[in-house]
Amino acid sequence: MVMGSDNVIKATAVGDERSRPSTAIIVLAAGASTRMGRPKQLLTYGGRTLLRNAAEMAAASVCRPIIIVLGGYADQLQSEIDGLPVQQVVNERWIEGMGSSISAGLEGLKHCDREGAAKAVVLMLCDQPFVTASVINNLVTVYRSNGTGIVASEYGGTVGVPALFGHEYFADLAALSGAAGAKQILTAHTSDVVRVPFPQGATDVDTAEDYRQLLRDTCPHDRGGRRSWTL
Repeated sequence: MVMGSDNVIKATAVGDERSRPSTAIIVLAAGASTRMGRPKQLLTYGGRTLLRNAAEMAAASVCRPIIIVLGGYADQLQSEIDGLPVQQVVNERWIEGMGSSISAGLEGLKHCDREGAAKAVVLMLCDQPFVTASVINNLVTVYRSNGTGIVASEYGGTVGVPALFGHEYFADLAALSGAAGAKQILTAHTSDVVRVPFPQGATDVDTAEDYRQLLRDTCPHDRGGRRSWTL
């Protein structure tokens, strides 16, 4: 099922969700950036690091609680989330891959949400710079207006994160390990997935060339001045 761009979250829905939050969010930022050769979480775009931007977008959304999963470079990254209403989780097994970070995030959510108020969780990465609070909120709105268990972003001919998973998928997410990410759950339950078009979701930053291309496309006059690294 595909939802169009007319599913814009209404102000009343934002207020309702914030007054009694039922959707958590996990920001995955534990990777070692091996393809980049240095922590991509600290690359600057639009005046903020990718990690800070992702954390601020999560904080501006209706989702609570907010779990930030760190791993590789955790000591260098912690200051980037200072002052934000987030809970930090350090995945000690980050080297095993994305699945272990998702599992760590779900474990962190369990500790933050002892009353079980969270009926859904959004997974997002820190290296998709065009994810905004509106994008996140739209996933929540679509979920609340449909009976399906998963709402995923659609881009580049596929579905992926950011994606929202209902409570019935928490155990599956927690059981992920190694390099396996949420994509395998999306693939295994296609009939339960509502797809929300988000073309800009195809932009992520994995390599130095990805970063240079991002700056060329969006900051043509920047000349790299806002970069954290010389690439």
